[in-house]
Amino acid sequence: MLDNLSRDFELKFSVGIWYFAPGGGRFHDRFVKAATIPERIEMACGMAKLGVTGIEAHYPDEINEENVGLYKKLEEEAGIRVVGVPFSHFFDPSFEFGSLSNPDPKVRERAKKIAVNGLKLVKEIGADTAISWPGMDGYRYLHGKPFMYMWNLFETGMAEAMDEVPGVRIAIEPKGYEPAPNNIYRTTAEGILAAMRVEGMLKNAENQRLLAEGHCLVGLNPEIGHVKMSYEMLPAAYALVMMEGRLAHTHWNSQPDGNYDQDNNVGAINPAEAEALLYTLWAHGYNGYCGIDINPENMPVEKAVELNIKAIRKLKERVARLPHERLIEAHLKPAANRGVIEEILINNL
Repeated sequence: MLDNLSRDFELKFSVGIWYFAPGGGRFHDRFVKAATIPERIEMACGMAKLGVTGIEAHYPDEINEENVGLYKKLEEEAGIRVVGVPFSHFFDPSFEFGSLSNPDPKVRERAKKIAVNGLKLVKEIGADTAISWPGMDGYRYLHGKPFMYMWNLFETGMAEAMDEVPGVRIAIEPKGYEPAPNNIYRTTAEGILAAMRVEGMLKNAENQRLLAEGHCLVGLNPEIGHVKMSYEMLPAAYALVMMEGRLAHTHWNSQPDGNYDQDNNVGAINPAEAEALLYTLWAHGYNGYCGIDINPENMPVEKAVELNIKAIRKLKERVARLPHERLIEAHLKPAANRGVIEEILINNL
């Protein structure tokens, strides 16, 4: 840990094109006008000056074979490359009862085709990972729910898609609930177990070779808001993923424990825990992106991105001021360091 803390922690920022023109919610119409993908990419181009170097877009709704050239042009002109490609497995009404876990084999096949083609695009454009947020997969009622059947359907379909496009990493994004009343992988630990099971199903020779060499093919993309919705502790949850070597990407926002998925700006709620999370990522050598995943429906998206980058940079400044050796010693030898951690934190206010 001290070795990593003695080195600079490079902050890399990515944005999600889906929130550049937030739509309406369950109880209200949209507050900002709609924007086309070319218009959103133009907006992204202006974010390079803020420090943005990555962008994420869902396949096929936001990035696809027809418009991928616009994203390549964005990288050429602004230095902002596609780093993550989430699957559109939740918005379309055909996924009313789930995507890869849907009881209807025709719907599962459609979901699998999206995953296969999304993985192909990840490989073509050189993104870091595909992302699977199964928002509509899950359950409403508990009695008689065939949980193991549900998990097996989803994971088998994912493994089959990965074997059709070998060598591409997928990151599962757990969430407790919304839009499904109970999402298929509610917690960080459930996401890790799912990742392990999917890897165990892979049969393609290239995938098996990569696994044998120690590569992670199914990782996680924990989101601060989702972790807090399930009442988990941020640094502990992310550390658990890193302990398993499965932290493929990170999504940043702020969220109270429980409640609906708010996607508030970083640091607006519970900044101390966000600071502790960044400390953990720094200490354990995370070198991926801080993906800003927000819902700026009440302010211009560029202003929101600016504020979130500023917040994360300030968190880094605060962590950098901490006496790391003294703090770690206090954790490892608590009997000899009573009150030391408290004093350190108070002095850093």
